[in-house]
Amino acid sequence: MICQTTRKGHECAFMTPEGCSYNGGSCYQIIESCNGCGRVISHETGWYCAKYPEPEKKWRHGHCNLATHVAGSATEANAARINPIKASKRGAGRK
Repeated sequence: MICQTTRKGHECAFMTPEGCSYNGGSCYQIIESCNGCGRVISHETGWYCAKYPEPEKKWRHGHCNLATHVAGSATEANAARINPIKASKRGAGRK
């Protein structure tokens, strides 16, 4: 449905015929960590995330998984974890 509270005129998954069904009855504004993200949109009531109604919760335990301005550090951590037993078996087969 179309939002009638904070992001008027935009599609919202939390909007019902009775009003906004999200916690508190409206979306929350972005925090400092969201600055520079491609999903931030401006409205007459302030700056909001286009994908998530409460951006502070996304940043509480690290980086937001929806952030477009943060480099993918999760892939670097996974690439660094190599099982040494499997690596030695792979190397032994190629001579």
